[in-house]
Amino acid sequence: MMPLPSVCHQSAQVQHATRIAGTATPVTTKMPWLQPLFRQQAAWRLLSNAAETTVYGGGSAAANGQPQQEARRVTLATLRGKYRRGEPITMVTAYDYSSAVHVDSAGMDLILVGDSASMVAHGHDNTLPISLDLILHHCRAVVRGAQRPLIVGDLPFGSYESSPARAVESAVRIIKEGGVHAVKLEGGAPSRVSAAKAIVDAGIAVMGHVGLTPQAISALGGFRAQGKTIDSALKVVEAALALQDAGCFAVVLECVPAPVAAAATAALHIPTIGIGAGPLCSGQVLVYHDLLGMFQSPDHSKVTPKFCKQFTNVGAIISEALTEYKHEVEARAFPGPRYTPYKISAPDAQGFAKLLQNIGLNRAADAVAAVADNERNIAADGNKEAEINGSNGTLSTQVAV
Repeated sequence: MMPLPSVCHQSAQVQHATRIAGTATPVTTKMPWLQPLFRQQAAWRLLSNAAETTVYGGGSAAANGQPQQEARRVTLATLRGKYRRGEPITMVTAYDYSSAVHVDSAGMDLILVGDSASMVAHGHDNTLPISLDLILHHCRAVVRGAQRPLIVGDLPFGSYESSPARAVESAVRIIKEGGVHAVKLEGGAPSRVSAAKAIVDAGIAVMGHVGLTPQAISALGGFRAQGKTIDSALKVVEAALALQDAGCFAVVLECVPAPVAAAATAALHIPTIGIGAGPLCSGQVLVYHDLLGMFQSPDHSKVTPKFCKQFTNVGAIISEALTEYKHEVEARAFPGPRYTPYKISAPDAQGFAKLLQNIGLNRAADAVAAVADNERNIAADGNKEAEINGSNGTLSTQVAV
């Protein structure tokens, strides 16, 4: 079967034919051989998840006659280029469509669909409970929302530790079913390095993760910083080097002292992504909910990482908006006329009320009549206000003259 053309980019034949055909005669009339191509493009639009630009994100540019530019997807080559030039790499977690849209619009290089969703999206105390199937749901939602960043899916606890073959199987599922572009796994022990190498050998891009590895809190005794002694610091660097040798394209360094992160970054020939690891990594990652100040509860504030800067306080804004909504509903101030847009004509309203009366629903008929009277009064008041405003405008013009 002939491959379908991309939603965003017409085939070269179609672009060329459109340029030379002009608008006087349909292109397919002058060039019948193009009909199958146009039909395939139409079919692809119907099957695609891609949002139509006339609905999402493209209306204002089109209205102003500005060309719409499609964002180019970040790739491993993009990241390697930034790394070679010494440009910091930006990464944020996302777990659903709306957060992915926000992260994408901010221009981030990478999105991590992290197992931290277990905590911030599902309310668990740690990352261990989330399953591979649940991670896949989050991956699919994020992929639909983010058009530009390279998207990395976390391999959750229990999905890759038992054998390299199991690791490959789980990674393949995340790529095929989740639609992401790479996977991340935690730890630098020989078994984890073997798993990373097996996944890379299977043709899948892998991001490593050393330092504090939240999936190992049982062995670590909780969320504890790593690399704070000579031996521990050396283990962090050695683990990062082992993951690089296994073929990882980048390594996350979590909760390690800045000198240790700097040493690992200098020793590696691939990017390091820091989280609580100081400013000398190749890039940085934060959890979406943490950097936005999403949570307000005292329980969550106890475990909010010390290294996380809250760049805003979205949680307070959300709470304020929800409280205002509750008060307006209770006061019957919402929805008012502005947010009641759907109308029934006066004759139809009268006929509806009469029909209700005929079948014995008198209270319902009275309710229809009362609403109709209220809408007429609102319309009359609006017309009076418009007349007054119009008169004032005329008088002001005369006085000015």
